[in-house]
Amino acid sequence: MYKRMLVAYDGSLLSRKAIEAAKYHAAQNSDSEVHIISVMNATGPMTNVYVSKSISNELIEKCRPQMVKIEEEFKRENISVVTDILLAEQNENPGGFICKYAENYEIDLIIMGSRGLGNVRKIFLGSVSNHVVQNAKCPVLIIK
Repeated sequence: MYKRMLVAYDGSLLSRKAIEAAKYHAAQNSDSEVHIISVMNATGPMTNVYVSKSISNELIEKCRPQMVKIEEEFKRENISVVTDILLAEQNENPGGFICKYAENYEIDLIIMGSRGLGNVRKIFLGSVSNHVVQNAKCPVLIIK
């Protein structure tokens, strides 16, 4: 069984299903801990760092209520949970950020949706889930 799991959450239906899968796996082991992270890319004009940070902080604050609700769900089911909204640099791939987080926190299993909210962007940037599957040092469960 997996003790430490990571769910990459982006607000999509598939990432919501990934959360449900994490609950299922966590229920199998009372010692488990689930980390739920949402990775935001820094946005805004490259020429104005203050505008970029302002826009990014606004996105983070919009996401926070969802993360609070998710945390409450896990706590109601007596599942240890850590939630965080993280800010990646503009040119940093969210998949790489997820892999680094998993290594830093010694994650045993990454759970994520096969496609998130960035379906059009993936044509240009590559699939985040594909990046994680190719680069993670732990097992990855992809939810379709």
